[in-house]
Amino acid sequence: MRLKDKVALITGGNGGIGRSIAELAVSEGARVVITGRNVARGEETLRALRQAGGPALFVAADLSQEEEARRVTEQTIAEYGALHLVVNNAGAGAQKSGVQPEDGPGIRWDKLVGANLTSTYLVSAYAMPELRKAGGGAIVNISSTAAVHGNYGIYGAAKAGVEGLTRSLAVEYAPYGIRVNCVSPGWIKTAVTLPAGEPTPETQARREEWEKTTSLLGRMGRPDEIAQAVLFLASDQASFITGATLIVDGGLTIIDPTAEAWLETVGADKFKSQA
Repeated sequence: MRLKDKVALITGGNGGIGRSIAELAVSEGARVVITGRNVARGEETLRALRQAGGPALFVAADLSQEEEARRVTEQTIAEYGALHLVVNNAGAGAQKSGVQPEDGPGIRWDKLVGANLTSTYLVSAYAMPELRKAGGGAIVNISSTAAVHGNYGIYGAAKAGVEGLTRSLAVEYAPYGIRVNCVSPGWIKTAVTLPAGEPTPETQARREEWEKTTSLLGRMGRPDEIAQAVLFLASDQASFITGATLIVDGGLTIIDPTAEAWLETVGADKFKSQA
């Protein structure tokens, strides 16, 4: 029960990685507030959290808007009277987010930077006074390994901004006993990262082959594996860690595109024997 009697605000907690974080937080004793723009999915997640025995609240909100970020914080305090942990997981759009979009530069920039970076900033800013009143706490931001790859366009730029913001907030919030860290997931198996619809035998074979190349471990990550990393950084087990970005990607970011072909040529067994 590493979060016993703690109040946790988890943005984008109505599905995928965010839902997994919320489920783990509840199992560790937290009272949870989740946010999201999809009301039906939020209410379904809320029912599941309550059935698991956890006090939980769902607040529908677009956190790229300052008033919405303020309202979410106020509703959290109104419901539970305190705030100890913030997980900035809300975001949007990992694919087809090039820097030169067809729909005009401003539209996609506002959508992707707003959902990923602005929301993280606004929620953190409004949460900070409440974390300070509680005697300190933790903020865990969710970035992405897209932050180090140029092929993710504005999404990658926004997530790089999240990592930079994490370090800046860590410096400013340290005097108040607030730790700020970041988790950077690689390819995680969620509804967002997998193609929609029922696959044909051909597309299924291609999908399985593609999944094997998303990490050195031959598979995509699971949402609960990201949740465990978040829980660690949020808990007292990470009491001397702040301003850090923890990469959870199965080794994806330490290899280059030639690595797979090279291993096929040399042979994995021979490579291991050379090591």
